[in-house]
Amino acid sequence: VQLQASGGGLVQPGGSLRLSCAASESIVSISVMSWYRQASGKGRELVATTPSGGSTNYADSVKGRFTISRDNAKNTVYLQMNSLKPEDEAVYYCHAYWRLGGRNFASWGQGTQVTVSS
Repeated sequence: VQLQASGGGLVQPGGSLRLSCAASESIVSISVMSWYRQASGKGRELVATTPSGGSTNYADSVKGRFTISRDNAKNTVYLQMNSLKPEDEAVYYCHAYWRLGGRNFASWGQGTQVTVSS
């Protein structure tokens, strides 16, 4: 599965952005779709996950502000980001994990830059 992330850009503090992650094929069988981010000079951190048939999970730093959702019909996962803060500035990556034939598979999308600045 190939992933294509989009939707990043420049936004003022307090603003909103919606990131999209389009998969090259059906995500119905994808066990977990996630968004990660990596700020300049820092490691990659998990932002949000949406397991297939399970409840979503968020990093404490984004709870109540970010919402992850998946549209299986469009093979797309979204990350709605509200009340953005300067510390949310990072390159955001989407990630897919699935199992097939007893083996684990994972795929990363290319990053999309989110810049939060006035």
